[in-house]
Amino acid sequence: MEDQEALGFEHMGLDPRLLQAVADLGWSRPTLIQEKAIPLALEGKDLLARARTGSGKTAAYAIPMLQLLLHKKATGPVMEQAVRGLVLVPTKELARQAQSMIQQLAAYCARDVRVANVSAAEDSASQRAVLMEKPDVVVGTPSRILNHLQQDSLKLRDSLELLVIDEADLLFSFGFEDELKSLLCYLPRIYQAFLMSATFNDDVQALKELVLHNPVTLKLHESQLPGPEQLQQFQVICETEEDKFLLLYALLKLSLIRGKALLFVNTLERGYRLRLFLEQFSIPSCVLNGELPLRSRCHIISQFNQGFYDCVIATDAEILGPPVKGKRRGRGAKGDNASDPESGVARGIDFHHVSAVLNFDLPPTPEAYVHRAGRTARANNPGIVLTFVLPTERSCLGKIEALLSGEGEAPILLPYQFQMEEIESFRYRCRDAMRSVTKQAIREARLKEIKEELLHSEKLKTYFEDNPRDLQLLRHDLPLHPAVVKPHLGNVPDYLVPAALRGLVQPRKKRRKLPSSRKTKLVVSGVWHRDLASTTHSVGII
Repeated sequence: MEDQEALGFEHMGLDPRLLQAVADLGWSRPTLIQEKAIPLALEGKDLLARARTGSGKTAAYAIPMLQLLLHKKATGPVMEQAVRGLVLVPTKELARQAQSMIQQLAAYCARDVRVANVSAAEDSASQRAVLMEKPDVVVGTPSRILNHLQQDSLKLRDSLELLVIDEADLLFSFGFEDELKSLLCYLPRIYQAFLMSATFNDDVQALKELVLHNPVTLKLHESQLPGPEQLQQFQVICETEEDKFLLLYALLKLSLIRGKALLFVNTLERGYRLRLFLEQFSIPSCVLNGELPLRSRCHIISQFNQGFYDCVIATDAEILGPPVKGKRRGRGAKGDNASDPESGVARGIDFHHVSAVLNFDLPPTPEAYVHRAGRTARANNPGIVLTFVLPTERSCLGKIEALLSGEGEAPILLPYQFQMEEIESFRYRCRDAMRSVTKQAIREARLKEIKEELLHSEKLKTYFEDNPRDLQLLRHDLPLHPAVVKPHLGNVPDYLVPAALRGLVQPRKKRRKLPSSRKTKLVVSGVWHRDLASTTHSVGII
């Protein structure tokens, strides 16, 4: 089958309205997962499909789902309106993304196929009203779907025909095992099912036994990440924790990395420490905090996509660590309070035009590395991944390289040879900034965001109108120990810029929106270097 000419969307027997929507999205040909999965799904087969992040898995199940619904409505007897498709996802953000993709594909048949997203817990009343109208497809997290099933606002036993479990390898990690098993009791005995996953782990095998019947397994012969011609991956050996902050400062302040960047850390506290550190140098960034409401997190993502921020700091430690069986994850690493258990960053969030992913903290697992790196080099866009590694973390780095390279193959993570002595003149500035970012300053920064949420909450508006004193107290409850920002640190005097870069590097002075099409550039030996996979593997200031 590999030798046959690749199938195009027009050769799959799809409804003309779906083909028009696909054309509007600019998809000239299907991705590998779409080419293999759609014909099998249209034949009525159960699917267990593994494909890397950003490979088009959502459309791979959404297109056949819509085609089957449209075909049944057009050719079969008149049927009572009912929920016939169910999409289960592990995060609210992914639910929004899945709903959006399905609606885009159904743009020319919106009257025939309606889609509802019931992942947000705060909208239960409005969701019940939507479910009373019996949309054709319902998208949600297992806990929210189970809640509606238990309240009889959603009924699937006599109508469900197609079940999709997206990002299947994360469901049990989120502690959804009990909910999922309870949910399956409300489904009919016979239905078609798809399991879509970026990795095949023990949890996916357990799900396979629970929901699939004689499935076709699609284990595509492609790497989990794009090749080096599209995605360059580097390891940055940092001798100390201070060196990590110093190197990050040089990369961002001297604009050695341009375009949008995602900075990954392993705890929420580390995220705020990094944000306050960058704030000392007038480098705008924001923390995607799972403690904040879904609407606020989506607003941050939207601002990043529109270019208001070049850097988003995110954590996935509570999501992609070892699976937690039978209960929700309670506390993250080093005692971080639990964030929203149904939110996620490394998976399921649609960041646009990310030029670089910086693993400021080494990912907790090799799989976590894959999902972080999958945020860049999406579609046909280029990207780079820089992973900061301390000497004590080399063994963990080896596990990541083993997953990516396989036995006997050349290393994927090339050495990023950055001569730290060239930026020693910046070290005193970094130390000064790091001293300003105290534990109390981090606590105050987190409290400030929560206070802003309270002050602008529509749900609390009536309460504050009835209790104006509480509003005044909240407004005037100023931080006691904010991080002190020293204005002079925001500028980089010419005499501090390494000699090799003078005249070539323009330190950040003012935040400006960069064109989404701009490609990532790094400075090498005093010149712009476009081929990051050079034979010397030497990138940075030489």
